Amino acid sequence: MSNYFVFNGQSSLELGIKIKSKNIYSSGKRDLSLVSIPGKDGDLVNSNRRFANATVSYTCFLPAKSIDDLNTKIRNVKKWLFVDCDQYHELTDSYDSTFLRYAIFNSKLDIADEAKKIGTFTITFSCVPFRYLVSSLEVIEVSSGDTLYNPFPFASKPYIKITGNGNIDLSISSSKGTFIYHFKNVVNYVECDTELMNCYKATVLKNSDFIADDFPYLEPGENVISISGAVSKLEIIPRWWCL
Repeated sequence: MSNYFVFNGQSSLELGIKIKSKNIYSSGKRDLSLVSIPGKDGDLVNSNRRFANATVSYTCFLPAKSIDDLNTKIRNVKKWLFVDCDQYHELTDSYDSTFLRYAIFNSKLDIADEAKKIGTFTITFSCVPFRYLVSSLEVIEVSSGDTLYNPFPFASKPYIKITGNGNIDLSISSSKGTFIYHFKNVVNYVECDTELMNCYKATVLKNSDFIADDFPYLEPGENVISISGAVSKLEIIPRWWCL
């Protein structure tokens, strides 16, 4: 089977695109600069505490039966890439189906006409620097005392949904220590998303009822989850990631 990639829910195979090669021009580069101080040996590190986007490109060609057929296929490719181009979409491919990226197409698309029936081009995506383990993007139900194991050397930013009522305490114990998160006045359920840095219930923000020094993280290695209060269900999307 030919190699392919899926962007915004549509496969390159559906558009007749053939892939010659895949290239990754950057991979989660740390966003920092080095500052030289006169009279001081060595440079100081000025970090923005973030990773810059990664660039992923696919070198492709588009075979066609006629010039008209090629023009139609080119229009379909452009429509696919430029629809909803102001937001990130899932990007997966056959080279590594275990992970997915979040990507945006924000470059021009130059398609060369070779032999009048083959269009050659490169599709370049700007991607969130993290590669997410696909299996960790599904909701799992967790009981108090359960351990979640983060297989990568980076703390993940989970989504957490607590179903219950009243005042509820969630604690996470890892190699970094034990951190407690207080949720006040819960009615039916509350959601907490570290990636968004928000607590909410549907479309209503609940940050004022959340008490903690920071949002919950799942550190590398073992994370022991404990919860107290009138809780009927605890659901977590771990979002394990690597570069």
